[in-house]
Amino acid sequence: MSKPEMNVALVCGPDCDMEVQAIRATLEYFGARVFTYWIGRPNDLIDILSGKDLYPNTDLIILSFHGDEGQLIMPELDESIYEPGEPKGNFGPEEIRRFAKLAGKTVIGTGCSVGELETAQAFLDSGCEVYIGPNDYPDGNDALMFVLRLFYDLIQNKRSVKEAFQNAKSLDAEMDMYQLYENAQQSSRK
Repeated sequence: MSKPEMNVALVCGPDCDMEVQAIRATLEYFGARVFTYWIGRPNDLIDILSGKDLYPNTDLIILSFHGDEGQLIMPELDESIYEPGEPKGNFGPEEIRRFAKLAGKTVIGTGCSVGELETAQAFLDSGCEVYIGPNDYPDGNDALMFVLRLFYDLIQNKRSVKEAFQNAKSLDAEMDMYQLYENAQQSSRK
């Protein structure tokens, strides 16, 4: 493989494996190096959000999860399975603020409602440069097509994240629910 166009962390939440396989195959075809992370428990996600288990020089992170009310839906484990101090339940703004350290990263959430303002702000508070996600409940095909179009423009057409985002939103009216949030502190340093 020649030098990859970018390094992408593709994080697979429960029951999102088909979406992840489609995204991974397409991004690799476009020339990206994709590192796929399979989430089986909350500590797996914490290790990625904290940077502890994130591949060095990762350019973008895709959180392929189902979502509800601004939260990433997490696997439900038997009480005996949780490790000491491991959070139980879904990951919302509180958990993101508690664990995420994403300085300078671009993060894309595909799950329903994970683009709500409070969730986005939690990612920005973690140092994330740009956060993208839907503020409503998209059809799964819409989420997939949004991500594929976004990366097509990023990789193939060498567009900026903002330009690629606008083009992905223009696919159809359903894409209006996708929101882009920028970290004001990061933007002011440029």
